[in-house]
Amino acid sequence: MKKFQLGCQLNYTISQPTTLLFNLEVVNNNYQNILHEKLQLNPSLAIDKYISDSEKNRFIRVNAPTGKIEISYQATVELFHYYANNNNIAEVPLAELPIETLPYLYPSRYCQSDLLFGLAESEFGNLNPGYSRVMMISDWIYNKVKYLFGSTNSQTSAFDTATQRVGVCRDFAHLGIAFCRALNIPARFVSAYAYNLNPPDFHACFEAYLGDRWYLFDPTKLVPLTGIIRISTGRDATDVSFATLFGTFEMNDQHLFVEDISDVQENQKIENFEAISIS
Repeated sequence: MKKFQLGCQLNYTISQPTTLLFNLEVVNNNYQNILHEKLQLNPSLAIDKYISDSEKNRFIRVNAPTGKIEISYQATVELFHYYANNNNIAEVPLAELPIETLPYLYPSRYCQSDLLFGLAESEFGNLNPGYSRVMMISDWIYNKVKYLFGSTNSQTSAFDTATQRVGVCRDFAHLGIAFCRALNIPARFVSAYAYNLNPPDFHACFEAYLGDRWYLFDPTKLVPLTGIIRISTGRDATDVSFATLFGTFEMNDQHLFVEDISDVQENQKIENFEAISIS
């Protein structure tokens, strides 16, 4: 079991009345237990909350007047990882996939798996199906795509990343998702807090459905998989943006932190035969 304290603080200047949608709060499920959390707004404003039925993503809506606004969130979370021997994890035939995984087979705004089918087939089509093939996809992205902060923008898609071979965590995740879907493996985007990410920021990785559950992959290799605390999951970044503002605004500042407060500091190295799930 791992235990973390985490949080963020976002500061905006609002130029006209604006509706703000945030997705900052971590998921509470069988693998993530929230021991304590606190959400604050300054100035104090009414908050509308919504939790999605399937993924349990947590959204808040705030209608803000002109002026400055600060939102802060802190939580203490226990993680109970599921470990499996990756040699025993197979891909699931389409006819046997759980019905709720099927939406994660389709192309989406940032994950154009239909445009990347040829590349996916040529690079990964002849590999043995299963966890090892998705791991090879993740390793391919790590080795072939340069991680460069500020190299992409909110319009950059998986096809762009495959072509330009440069990106950040969300681009790496989108490309991994697109490759998996092109091979008929359900895959979805994960937004997260991440331990040991430098500089601290919101992180992105992806999950692929294999065997009987969703397994976690991070092509950036910037943080230990055991240090990823899930905020939300979706088809791509469109579904899980940490902040969406409808109005005129300026972001002044953003701070994040993640601290490991486990009773016993576990070895962060994951054995090469172990797959991890937090869903």
